[in-house]
Amino acid sequence: MIKGANVGLSSLSTDVGSVMVSLGWSSPTGEGDADVSVLLLTSDGKVRSDADFFFYNNPVAPDGSVQLLGKAPTADGDEDRITFDLTAVPPGVERIVVAASRYQGAVFGDLDDLRLTLSDTSGEGLLRYSVEDAGAVGALLFGEFYRRAGDWRFRAIGQGYGSGLAGLATDFGVDVDDSAETGSGEPAETEVFVGEREPVEARKPVEATVIGAAVIEAVAVAAVVPPSVPRSAAAVPPRTDPRPSTAKKKVTLPKAARKSLAENDNWRTARLFPAAALKSDRERETRATSVLLSVMAQVPEFGRRLTAGFGAPAGRMETFTEVTLPNGDSPRRPDGVVRVERAGKLWTALVETKTNGNPLKQDQVQAYADIAARRGYEAVITLSNDVELDGSPLVQVKTDGRRKNKVALRHLSWAEVTHQAQMLIRHEGVAHASHAWLLQELLHYLQHENSGCHGFQNMGPSWVPVRNGIDDETLCQGDARAVDVVESWERLVRQVCLRLGGELGQKVLPVQRPRRGADHRDRRAGLADRLCLEGRLDAELRIEGTPGVLALCADLRTGKLRTSIEIPAPDQGYPLTWAKRLVRQLDEAPADLHVETLVDGEAGGPRGTLERLRPEPADILPRNGGRITGFRLSLFRGMGNTRGNAESGFIRSVDDSVDRFHNLVVVHLDHRAPRPRQPVVGAAAG
Repeated sequence: MIKGANVGLSSLSTDVGSVMVSLGWSSPTGEGDADVSVLLLTSDGKVRSDADFFFYNNPVAPDGSVQLLGKAPTADGDEDRITFDLTAVPPGVERIVVAASRYQGAVFGDLDDLRLTLSDTSGEGLLRYSVEDAGAVGALLFGEFYRRAGDWRFRAIGQGYGSGLAGLATDFGVDVDDSAETGSGEPAETEVFVGEREPVEARKPVEATVIGAAVIEAVAVAAVVPPSVPRSAAAVPPRTDPRPSTAKKKVTLPKAARKSLAENDNWRTARLFPAAALKSDRERETRATSVLLSVMAQVPEFGRRLTAGFGAPAGRMETFTEVTLPNGDSPRRPDGVVRVERAGKLWTALVETKTNGNPLKQDQVQAYADIAARRGYEAVITLSNDVELDGSPLVQVKTDGRRKNKVALRHLSWAEVTHQAQMLIRHEGVAHASHAWLLQELLHYLQHENSGCHGFQNMGPSWVPVRNGIDDETLCQGDARAVDVVESWERLVRQVCLRLGGELGQKVLPVQRPRRGADHRDRRAGLADRLCLEGRLDAELRIEGTPGVLALCADLRTGKLRTSIEIPAPDQGYPLTWAKRLVRQLDEAPADLHVETLVDGEAGGPRGTLERLRPEPADILPRNGGRITGFRLSLFRGMGNTRGNAESGFIRSVDDSVDRFHNLVVVHLDHRAPRPRQPVVGAAAG
């Protein structure tokens, strides 16, 4: 589409009751980000109340008409995804505006490939709109849905707001107050910031522009650090903001388990979902399916979170296992069925489950897709330890274009299931204590060594030949095995992001820096050729709230893993002061941490270990007076030898490297942005 164009949704697909909007962009530095928001407007172009404004602290409409799903990595960077159940939109709402805003003074003109895509419930793309020349604006209207003669249409807007989120919200009638003071004239004790990433303790309520408390009363977020996270990890403020006193408290796991009443360590706590007695893969698949589907049906927040991205409406959910469906002379029995009812209509998905290293079988999934198409079901969901990549589906399924009903083929990794359970019970909270307990039991089951639901665990059969080929310099460009290793590496990095994000309660995403319009296969082929030439696998992780991008390098020639981060130099002060402050921040970091000064116009600056720099911080300053642009901090460790997840495995060594670097280095850095603080939009307690 082009700017200003509009189109009727019914002309794009026969099934547009539920649609998904994806907002995407890329950044040359890998650090560009923005927050999406949605506003429901009446015929006069205003919200009915502040509750019609949806953002990351108010992500779900009670009626299920809007749900912000958060960010997902793609080959072009990452996308923010929003599902709309247009059949559930209240009659008084005539327009639905889709927008995004940047923070800390950043503007959309700094981002590349700004785009909006729209897809139906089957995942088929319906339209794409690219925003050109966004300019120096802090907020941007991408597009809007609007009613016309009983049908929904979409219009591409591409309009920016120089005044940022505050100006956008004001124009659409959201209650904006220029102060965060209470009725007594004193600053409010708690507040929620919409567009701010500064640590909670550094915020000053009297400096903020705020939105009324009604905005965030629809959702309350409680963040706690789980017992499994090292104490040092608690130093990083979570993504969630302080909850106002008027909000309903949600239930999360306690910070520390209560003292056990067991007589000795041999007593084992009774579990709702025992895993120790499982003996075969079939038993594991059956148990895992039943455990997951039962908890999805009983915990609405969890079930909705897993199915919203698949096009399911918000409604009453029931789940079933071992259902027999007719299929000619040989009936089929999918592992499970999910059904959601809303307004008398049913949404149905068949579920196929695999555990351990068992791969999905194409003929099996194809049969379920055919059955779903014949019976008018909406989706087939596959569950396994593998991680699906963009442009590389785990199973290729043929579809009959003559059929009116389109079936969406969706995949969930067990790592994603674990991540969503962690986010709810350790950080965001659920409505009832019993629901938190159920999710805790599910999490314990998934993490049990005998469950078979441990996520991506094997670098594949090409791993050893590629390593050997790099060692003896016989691996040639164009070798298909190198592409297999690159894909496995990408899967592993995505899983690391899910695991770390679930522990921290923050967004952790892999950074992609592809050329615009690059094909998935071409991009991975290029990375495979680089692996053949340089013997390295590289990745970058963007952890919300950190001052830079965490870089990970696996050097297959030296057998070492390097984790590093580049932090920018402060805007003010003297270089010696910067060096002393940095060394003080790293007081608890390992002595073998490598510190390198980044000097403008030079390939490398002074460097040394933290052990050497602690008594003499000035040793890291350039002798020629060069301008310091930042510092690079790095840790090294040996790489695991085997391809699996054992103690000596490569996957385990990558997990341990990222955890060690984050917990011993990253959490001790100053997370305040070096730029001056900008006005933000937030909400004050009533």
